[in-house]
Amino acid sequence: MESIQHLISNWIPIKLIEKENEVYFEWLYFSDIPFADPFFEETIAKCRSHSYNSKPFKLISTAENLIEWSKKLEFVPLKGLVFHVSRCGSTMLSQCLATSSESIVVSEAPIVDQILRSDAFDADTKSVLLKSVIRLLGQKRSPEQKNLIIKLDAWSIFEASYLRSVFPKIPFALLYRNPGEVLRSHQKMAGMHMIPNLIPSSVFGITSKEVQEVSFQQYQALVLEKYFQGFLHFYEKDSNVILLNYNDGMKNVVERFIAFINVKFSEIELNGMLERLKKHSKNENTVFIGDSYKDDILSINLNEVNLLHEKLNANFIEDLAR
Repeated sequence: MESIQHLISNWIPIKLIEKENEVYFEWLYFSDIPFADPFFEETIAKCRSHSYNSKPFKLISTAENLIEWSKKLEFVPLKGLVFHVSRCGSTMLSQCLATSSESIVVSEAPIVDQILRSDAFDADTKSVLLKSVIRLLGQKRSPEQKNLIIKLDAWSIFEASYLRSVFPKIPFALLYRNPGEVLRSHQKMAGMHMIPNLIPSSVFGITSKEVQEVSFQQYQALVLEKYFQGFLHFYEKDSNVILLNYNDGMKNVVERFIAFINVKFSEIELNGMLERLKKHSKNENTVFIGDSYKDDILSINLNEVNLLHEKLNANFIEDLAR
């Protein structure tokens, strides 16, 4: 009889399903496909064409199954969590790190966000489940793999204190950028979190009244304010956290992050990461020539978000001096 380890090898949970007061998880077979795409959902799309995933039925499990099965696989240790404000170089950071054959880099896996925002579990069960899912995401699928890095969704900053309770010794990185640059990018093409009510405004600590009182673009500035506030709040109370500033240069971002998580890469691998910086973060076949929206006009009030940005910069400069 085949062992559970053999049966679930290369199977990864990708979706939380809540139905009729029951909770299930959908799994997908990843074969030998690496997590090399800018976003985890792109890798999921590639894997759906595999014959194991093209059958008329899906692999579904309970939370209890998932937790138990996660104990049967060899997994790569988690080395760091990356929080970010969006459009700030986080995809480029994850893409650079993913060039190393020693690293598994998971970029915004929906299942992590689904568990974090679910009300279906008590605190203890949620913590065990989150650890189990991250073990499964980090299952060792090749001999050289030894580092797991998770890039979270931007709004996961509001779960940072909870995540610290789950991962008390893991380095947390907070990546930010000049607010005007972030907002110009969203003005050109808004991310889902910058569109009112696609994600409940309560996730950001924004009231329904506030949503009604501001313009579409001002709402985006308000969301960014909340991200900056979340960064400042967590940075001021945590001792195992680093600020990373896109405007300090992406080479510095990559090097500071690697030094902070205390992972040793070979010179060849480091050079590969720096080469990746020359390409577009979301398309490795395109040379990056700068942001097309850099001169676009923002017709919104940036006073509050700029003040928060100045505070982040002050902390960042202090961090550099240590």
